[in-house]
Amino acid sequence: MDTTPFEQWESEVRGYCRAYPTVFASASNARQVDEDGKSYIDFFAGAGVLNFGHNNERMKRAMIAFLEGDGVAHSLDTYTTTKRDFIERFREVILEPRGMDHKMQFMGPTGTNAVEAALKLARLATGRSDVVAFSHGFHGMTLGSLAATANDAFRQWAGVPLENVVRLPNESSPGGGLAGLEAYRQALADPSSGQKPPAAFLVEPLQAEGGVNVASAEWLHAIQALARDVGALFIIDDIQASCGRTGSYFSFDGMGLDPDIITLAKGLGGFGTPIAMNLNKPEVDAHWSPGAHTGTFRGQGLSFVAGAVALDYFTDDELMTAVHAKGETMRATLEDIAAAHPGRGWEVRGRGMMQGLDLHDGALAKEVQSLAFHSGLLLGPCGTNGQVIKLIPPLTIPEDDLTEGLGLLDQAVATAVAG
Repeated sequence: MDTTPFEQWESEVRGYCRAYPTVFASASNARQVDEDGKSYIDFFAGAGVLNFGHNNERMKRAMIAFLEGDGVAHSLDTYTTTKRDFIERFREVILEPRGMDHKMQFMGPTGTNAVEAALKLARLATGRSDVVAFSHGFHGMTLGSLAATANDAFRQWAGVPLENVVRLPNESSPGGGLAGLEAYRQALADPSSGQKPPAAFLVEPLQAEGGVNVASAEWLHAIQALARDVGALFIIDDIQASCGRTGSYFSFDGMGLDPDIITLAKGLGGFGTPIAMNLNKPEVDAHWSPGAHTGTFRGQGLSFVAGAVALDYFTDDELMTAVHAKGETMRATLEDIAAAHPGRGWEVRGRGMMQGLDLHDGALAKEVQSLAFHSGLLLGPCGTNGQVIKLIPPLTIPEDDLTEGLGLLDQAVATAVAG
């Protein structure tokens, strides 16, 4: 296969292609095929974008009909029939059953832009500048969201100071948990602590890039209560863990939480076309003025069409029931792998169809990824030093592909450990 054009003309910043050194030519559901005809089982799914698989047939048919009917593909924030269909469908399927009256804000179609908009709105609504974010959190690569991101390698590439963020330990980190939040509460109450109330608390209920760290409902409620008590907003970043990934639409469903802002992107559009949307409480959204946060591609017609079809998966329990079952299969396999290598202290973490195996060794995880790739399995390490093997296959992956992929992972781990 010819990779010369990429290596000669594409920027050195390219990353994923270095882990997957082939040229892909086609894809369907949970498989990608390279130009030499080799098939790969995809346990990465576009970093969580392709929850409903590559080239989802339902969405593809709707998108083709949209294009053949000369639908409005680009609309800024003008009104279109496709945007209306998406808004009405989202309200009907997601918001109304949960008793939510949040406004839908569309922005430039990336997760980092969603976070930028949320931070901007929180600061506007409160008149404060600092935002609380947590260790191991990942919120994007533009300057505002990067300031909230914890990974030092990502942060140092900014080239400028990343400010106005207070970093607290995540629940499972040293100094974290309820005690860590209580200590911060006491500091805010002490006029000699040097701390001032923040504009918002920004948290992922399930940290994906940060290492598949699962927050408890109790800890999240404590953050929400602290935010309310000090007049700050409670922002949930659900960009990678939502849209059915954990077995319900939101990763925090069933916890009784009431966030002021929810950031969404990745799986929202269903097909892989770009879209991002924030859900803002009406009283918070009222602080916006027209045009206060714009974006040339915030009216992406194809994404509205595919995203509306994606919502059909949440009108009954069929897919979410399957996600719970497949998630249990994934977790059981990872636990078996960990048990087969006793004494190493490996940990299994996750919810639904986002599961991780913490190898506590970044070099080993990288070797597992490489061996898995050569055997026909796509994986993405994450977490501190890339030491966590993260599994996020399409929710629609066939059982046979899931079983085969887990077997390939088992083999890759055994081979890597054997040296």
